[in-house]
Amino acid sequence: MNGIYYYLIAFAVIWILVGIFHERLSTHGVEMNFPVIMWKTQRLRGLISRISNLSPRFWRWYMNIGIVVAFAAMIFITWTLVSTLPSVFETPSVSIVIPGVEMPGSSIYIPFVYGLIALATVLVVHEFSHGVQAVGEKISIKSIGLLLFAIIPGAFVEPDEEELKNAKRTSRLRVYAAGSIANVTLAIIAMLLVSLIAMGIPTYFDENGIEIDRVVSDSPSDGILKEGMVIEAVANEKINDSESYVNVIGSFKPGDNVSVQTDQGTYSVVLDKNPNNESVGFFGIQANKHFELINDSLGPIPWVLFELLELFQWIFMLNLGIGLFNLLPMKPLDGGYMLEILLSYRLSEQQYKPIVNALSVVMAMIIIFSILASFL
Repeated sequence: MNGIYYYLIAFAVIWILVGIFHERLSTHGVEMNFPVIMWKTQRLRGLISRISNLSPRFWRWYMNIGIVVAFAAMIFITWTLVSTLPSVFETPSVSIVIPGVEMPGSSIYIPFVYGLIALATVLVVHEFSHGVQAVGEKISIKSIGLLLFAIIPGAFVEPDEEELKNAKRTSRLRVYAAGSIANVTLAIIAMLLVSLIAMGIPTYFDENGIEIDRVVSDSPSDGILKEGMVIEAVANEKINDSESYVNVIGSFKPGDNVSVQTDQGTYSVVLDKNPNNESVGFFGIQANKHFELINDSLGPIPWVLFELLELFQWIFMLNLGIGLFNLLPMKPLDGGYMLEILLSYRLSEQQYKPIVNALSVVMAMIIIFSILASFL
């Protein structure tokens, strides 16, 4: 069963239970206003205050640099989104990614467990950073909590809106930039850890071919090839490493009947059109390097390195991707509010509000178009 159905079932159960026990749950901070369920608490405000008070000067200067980085990232992500529009039907620039769910047109599949852990780091780091910076700017935090918008989960830190509105413009910029800059920082840390783990793998393992990680459902390989198979040759072309695999795989056209030799036998696969490039044949498999343990001084423990490697890769990808996306110059994203504050240095509210609102509509249309293109 497609993973999306598990999400729908889980969220339906949550909505039903909250609806039945709403009165009892409301005494514990649960609010239900369709299509949103919110759980608010004040318990973590002390933790956020302690983190902020560890080094107020550090947080301020860290986010002063963060403001510059955020606006540079805003320009980069906006240019990237707009510049990829001509090729959007071949390689969609925006697609919905949900852990454990295969989304039509998306070349990215996020494993369920790793994806949920990585997504949790995105939410926690993002919202806590908003809170830490708000406290550092002497802006009160009203509540902290989790939310469910229809079937989309999220988290929030709710600053005092009046105090935020009356704060200095630089203070507001630091607060709005904090979430995405924290995500980008965590992405950099995760990438460094990925590099360190990758450096340690050759100490215990030797690369030995290509292994199938996943078979895409309803693809040409579905029901023929299986996860865990080691690919030894494709169309009698020997596969020694990832480079030879990529070169051979990319040489076929839709409709080709290709022989795939594995450690479990030889199979024939009739290729389909690649969703991202119709001129290229599509197998419907995701493969990675296959390793053999050559140093068993620590027993099976070194195999954990691959689990950590994949986890930190997804922490890197989701924090970087979502952190940059949140800096797009459109409301209600943080980038939209930051652009408003920047324009307010030169323009009146009557001038900059329509500009940001119009830009928000344009960006929203581009995103919606890109998502629809991925489905089409």
